[in-house]
Amino acid sequence: MGLFDRFRRRPRRSRPTGGARTGSTTVRASDAADTAHLENFVATRKGVEGFVEPRTAVSDVTLLLVAHDGEWTRRRVPSVAWAHNFANKNHVPSYDAAVVGVPQRMRDFNRRKKQQGL
Repeated sequence: MGLFDRFRRRPRRSRPTGGARTGSTTVRASDAADTAHLENFVATRKGVEGFVEPRTAVSDVTLLLVAHDGEWTRRRVPSVAWAHNFANKNHVPSYDAAVVGVPQRMRDFNRRKKQQGL
């Protein structure tokens, strides 16, 4: 092998069929189980607020629900509008997380859980 042979362009090999793809991910869409989980969280917690997180390169739009004590849950939702409508229907104030961020009580909750070893 010559000194610069490793830098020459090599012909592309075709990917074997039936194998797993590498280098890309598939994002799971929201479903009825996600909606049911969000509805259950709102119904069983006090002081819940919603934070709508925009679509990113690695995830779809998500709705982050945070209770009064900082307990939280996050699920995929079909769209930003759907998330705000869900919050309005369930009498939960909703905010754009890209604008306001996440509440301090959520970070405090996570810190407490980490210290407890959970």
